[in-house]
Amino acid sequence: MSDVATLIPLDNVDPVLVEQLLDRAFEPGRHQRTAYKVRDGSDWLPALSFAAIDGEEHLVGTIQCWPVALTDPAGRAHPMIMVGPVAVLPEHQGMGYGQALMTASLSALSPDAPLPQVMIGDPEYYGRFWGFTNAYTGGWDLPGPFEQHRLLVRCANPAVLPKEGMLGPWRG
Repeated sequence: MSDVATLIPLDNVDPVLVEQLLDRAFEPGRHQRTAYKVRDGSDWLPALSFAAIDGEEHLVGTIQCWPVALTDPAGRAHPMIMVGPVAVLPEHQGMGYGQALMTASLSALSPDAPLPQVMIGDPEYYGRFWGFTNAYTGGWDLPGPFEQHRLLVRCANPAVLPKEGMLGPWRG
């Protein structure tokens, strides 16, 4: 990542530019992915969502976080924060933008009452840098197809995590 790269709050960026970046980073059919169903109908959290701007003042990456909940078999909703998508333009990948966006987002969490963070991603990568794991998500389900080993969680006290449940939008 260039020395002159800047991270700014995502709500300072034109939403059209964000959508164009997401299309380039993932593909226009990205709305069919399971992660979109998990957060359907909710708005991303401005305090935890950022944009990466390169030295030429171009948008090169974004991260969004969303309010979600894991509903246990008894019907209790356990609020969580869904991290992602973490999106970087293909020609800027491998330059540290994604790591900077992840670190900024997770650093913005309140240390007083941090909710568990959940994501769909590579367990080795997100585990090594930020402590995400799939050790507690084996009994969790999503509203669509997914690879169980890629469902990750990060939590200060894993004892509070339900063993089973369905992840979906927070309706609280």
